[in-house]
Amino acid sequence: MLKALHIVAAGLVLLPGLAAAAEPSAAEALAKKNGCFACHTIQKKVIGPAYKDVAERYDGEKGAVDKLVHKVKEGGGGVWGSAGMPPQPQMKDEEIRRVVEWILTLK
Repeated sequence: MLKALHIVAAGLVLLPGLAAAAEPSAAEALAKKNGCFACHTIQKKVIGPAYKDVAERYDGEKGAVDKLVHKVKEGGGGVWGSAGMPPQPQMKDEEIRRVVEWILTLK
């Protein structure tokens, strides 16, 4: 009986962490709100590259966050193929930075 109580107690301690892991991050929610998932997903290329591929490409690159913030804000193309990314002027710079920093954690 005591062992069963320990198991239940351990589950209650871990449960909030599991729920938080299942919820999207604030940065992911920003990306969804601003339509980023229309062209990107985390795992697979759609129109634009998968976010995990972006994270791998820019892993350890000095200045990557600033470079990508600029690219999201102004638009760009040619790095991932012929499809260009339209500019995203509706997003504030700090929102773009949060999304880019989140993307770079997905490697």
